[in-house]
Amino acid sequence: MRRWRACGRAGARRVSSGEDGAGVRGTSMVTEGGANTAAPIPRDPARPAFLELFFDLTYVFAMISLVKTLADDVSWTGVGQTLVLLLAFTLVWAVTTWAADTLDLSRPAVQVQFIGVAAASLLLAAAAPDAYDGRGLLFAITYLAIHLGSSSYYLLLLPSAAEPRRSGRVFFWYTIAAVGWIGGALATGHTRLLIWAVTIAMEYVAASLGWPLPKLGRSQPQEWRLVGERVAERYRQFVIIALGASIFVTGTTFTRTDYTMERAWALLVVFTIVVLAWRIYIYRAGELLTEAIARSANPSLLTQSAAVTHLIMVAGIGGMAVTSHLVVLRPFGQTPPAWAAVILGGPALFLVGRAALDYTVFGRMSRSRLAGLVLLAGAAPAAGLLPPVVVALLAMTILALVAAANLVSTHRHARVPMPPALG
Repeated sequence: MRRWRACGRAGARRVSSGEDGAGVRGTSMVTEGGANTAAPIPRDPARPAFLELFFDLTYVFAMISLVKTLADDVSWTGVGQTLVLLLAFTLVWAVTTWAADTLDLSRPAVQVQFIGVAAASLLLAAAAPDAYDGRGLLFAITYLAIHLGSSSYYLLLLPSAAEPRRSGRVFFWYTIAAVGWIGGALATGHTRLLIWAVTIAMEYVAASLGWPLPKLGRSQPQEWRLVGERVAERYRQFVIIALGASIFVTGTTFTRTDYTMERAWALLVVFTIVVLAWRIYIYRAGELLTEAIARSANPSLLTQSAAVTHLIMVAGIGGMAVTSHLVVLRPFGQTPPAWAAVILGGPALFLVGRAALDYTVFGRMSRSRLAGLVLLAGAAPAAGLLPPVVVALLAMTILALVAAANLVSTHRHARVPMPPALG
């Protein structure tokens, strides 16, 4: 009985101190006067907020919109147009994600801004399918309004010591980018694509250099205060957005077509490709990215490098989503060269990004990724002679071999994050 009383007293102390069994701080339930209270739990700055997860929902729709746009025009021009739009959406998502590290997301003023960006992103995604036709000006104005509006909002309503430098840099560069976006929207055909491609390339170069300004130089790491664990988690969620879009496209394409055993087999093949992409991503570099950022001598630069690798992987997963649409729609018959390029190119692009992530985390590239790229290139000449579902099956088999090789290698050799010296 004494033992039970002692345990009871210890448990009561844990409850009153706000500690659960896992040692996590909880809500204080008992005060000195014996009254029950519910003190708010402070948000862990290393974890994404619910507001950010809500913000991501608009980018699920954006990814689906881009996939459908490319699926309707599987050509080199269609690929170029979709890539420019993907780069634009990614930059909005990345800048918003990085800015969240410097903001208190529990403040109503910040929440209003985040919801405003989400609403504008929804309009941007809705305009994307016709961005190269009648809605080009709408897309350009909305895109610029997100960047210029966010920078202005932070400068006027959320003043801080670093804000004039951080938001001022972004505002300056997007006033320059506005010339390209508006000028491209007023042009037509391939001219619009060319102007927008040059403009988005300029934006990425400016971001990679820290949005430099005359006399002030480039952005310094302390201006952004990126938290490694939180940013790594946000990057993982970006990949999940792309995988979710792939599954949505696969399911909706199957639902809207007549049921046949051929389409059922095609559904199984393309879904397995998505599963393998998830497995290859998360095991092990995807899991160890947080630790790699913490170990890096230049965490800010490594965080930017990881952003590029995730963008490449997301583009590859987008190709897999287009593959899902094409293969489920028509499993058998001739495979046009453009279809073959998408079916094999999506996994190849994903493996390129995944190999770059290996280098970011471990300072070396896995041989299995390179072997997978060689096998995909070797399958390309025969792709035109095979039905689409068989070409997809080849891609699935190669990804399965990469995943198996990765699993065997990890069991034989323990992987410890050893990020390269960047700078």
